[in-house]
Amino acid sequence: MNRPSLRPSVPLPRLAGQVTLRRLAPEDLAAFQAYRRDPELGRYQGWTPMPDAEAQVFLAQMHAAGPLHPGAWFQLGIADGQSLQLIGDIGLLLSADGSSVEIGYTLARSAQGRGLATLAVREAVALVFECSAASQVLATTDARNRASMRLLERIGMHRVEDRNTLFRGEPCVEITYAIARPLGLGG
Repeated sequence: MNRPSLRPSVPLPRLAGQVTLRRLAPEDLAAFQAYRRDPELGRYQGWTPMPDAEAQVFLAQMHAAGPLHPGAWFQLGIADGQSLQLIGDIGLLLSADGSSVEIGYTLARSAQGRGLATLAVREAVALVFECSAASQVLATTDARNRASMRLLERIGMHRVEDRNTLFRGEPCVEITYAIARPLGLGG
């Protein structure tokens, strides 16, 4: 049976070592805005900072959203495993046909360098394969974002495509990585 989205009973929050994946919430506004307004952190991201009122609406929408609907991004919060304080987020985009999920991630600079993003992204990939019929997870990163490339390789993703493109008016090389559903894990 082909399920085009995550089951409504997706177990959230999900503890993954020192991080917890959970729903974003309106009370995350200050933490969310703190890292989303960091120009260095946003350099290679597809999002741009937004005013507080718009961010508040976004957080409320993600808090109430059903997980993974074809063609719509679903954002999960990455929280400190102990305090549950928001330290980043992970976006998941189910393809229109349900065969793949694109993943993107952001982690506050104050939380980087401790393996937390690796734990969170690995857990998000596991969540996708447990709760959807997607046969692969894809991630695209700028070739200049070496830390992101290393993270994707650490979790077992393989480089599948390089393409020259423009990003925010600047020439760059985007690299796409993929990981397939593990054998024996039905969809």
